[in-house]
Amino acid sequence: MKKEYFVYLLRCADDTLYCGYTDNLINRLQCHNAKKGAKYTKSRLPVTLAYFERQNSKSDALKREHAIKKMSRQEKLALINSKQMSINIF
Repeated sequence: MKKEYFVYLLRCADDTLYCGYTDNLINRLQCHNAKKGAKYTKSRLPVTLAYFERQNSKSDALKREHAIKKMSRQEKLALINSKQMSINIF
């Protein structure tokens, strides 16, 4: 079975957005909310999953994460609103 990667956007308690990538989306979200995630999110808890995309490789995920991080807040919000998100990631 081929490993999947995810690029995701979190909405923080202060309404800021955080972008990251992972190979285990549920675990990563739990880590963020347990203050074991990124330094940025530790002081902005709780965080909720706002958006995610599946990627076929780590390289693809890193490239997409970089592209999303370069987007303006408005572009990120449009991305979130453009996709009906399903949390069923299995």
